[in-house]
Amino acid sequence: MKKLIKTTFKIFLLLIVAGFIFIAWANYSIKKESDASVSYNISDVPETKTALLLGTSKNLNSGLPNAYFYNRIQAAIDLYKSGKIKYIIVSGDNSTKDYNEPEDMLLTLMKYGIPQDRIFLDHAGFRTLDSVVRAKEIFGQTKLVIISQKFHNERAVFLAKKNGIEAYGYNAKDVNKYAGFKTNMREYLAKAKAYWDLIFGVEPKFGGEKILIP
Repeated sequence: MKKLIKTTFKIFLLLIVAGFIFIAWANYSIKKESDASVSYNISDVPETKTALLLGTSKNLNSGLPNAYFYNRIQAAIDLYKSGKIKYIIVSGDNSTKDYNEPEDMLLTLMKYGIPQDRIFLDHAGFRTLDSVVRAKEIFGQTKLVIISQKFHNERAVFLAKKNGIEAYGYNAKDVNKYAGFKTNMREYLAKAKAYWDLIFGVEPKFGGEKILIP
């Protein structure tokens, strides 16, 4: 019995070590593969018909404005007004009646002068994988500028390229390290999950009718 317990414990430890190695490798690999395709400088961004703006909540649980949301909005406005993009797909979570990331992004972009007919809503962007793949499969885009913070863009651009999309990431301003600590910690696991999804061929939760962007 003692031998069985000892063997089980060793296997358990090996699995934990293997898990940490996989997470570290996935993060290193994704950052390395996407490094040349993400930037904070508009001048680096190629002219592209469509941008994909990745969603997040407009407000924090405390009710305060979410800096991640507003920094992404500002990045999208800057890109549009620079003439680098013509259309924006706003993709995010709309899983409940009272929570609608795409609608919040639409209304905020319009408030800052982006015409409504230049914005397309994707209400089924529950995960980054869903948002990226649906941009191709539903909205017919094979070339995209993806807008989010750098840590998120690294993963999004990686997933886009693995799904046959020519992708470039325009990095929105990040938040201070203290405020973003939990988010950055979660990202380590999210990058590992991105590789896991690729290995097992995970697809978006929802399909749908094709939507034509002029």
